[in-house]
Amino acid sequence: MARRASSGPKPGLLIGVAAALAVAFFGGKLVLGGKSGKPISGTSLEMRAVTENANSLRGNQYVVEGKIDEKLRWTPDMGQVISLKVDEGSGPDFLAIEIPPNLSAVNIEREQTYAFKVRFRQGGIAVAEEITRL
Repeated sequence: MARRASSGPKPGLLIGVAAALAVAFFGGKLVLGGKSGKPISGTSLEMRAVTENANSLRGNQYVVEGKIDEKLRWTPDMGQVISLKVDEGSGPDFLAIEIPPNLSAVNIEREQTYAFKVRFRQGGIAVAEEITRL
């Protein structure tokens, strides 16, 4: 009597599927990268200048990176205010940044690192113009 062929999955097919999944996974990681946004370019903010006289910075744009310490206030029509913890070597400094309602689509999370392009308005208040999660 003749033997019947095995009806189980063929090893070559299983290896091919596993290889295709690995290529898709690692290719996707390579294309998407580890960062979730484009880098922000501009003049880096020196926290020493902020602590000495933030009002002297008004009208200028700067880029500052740090970790979200607290969400201080939020209203749908006025936006939100966050506290950013900035480490510059001499210890952490904190900067309050106003995030206007037009940037409300960005989900700001505590303990996450972000880069902000800010413009200082009257009174030395930092107002976000661009946000990128790092």
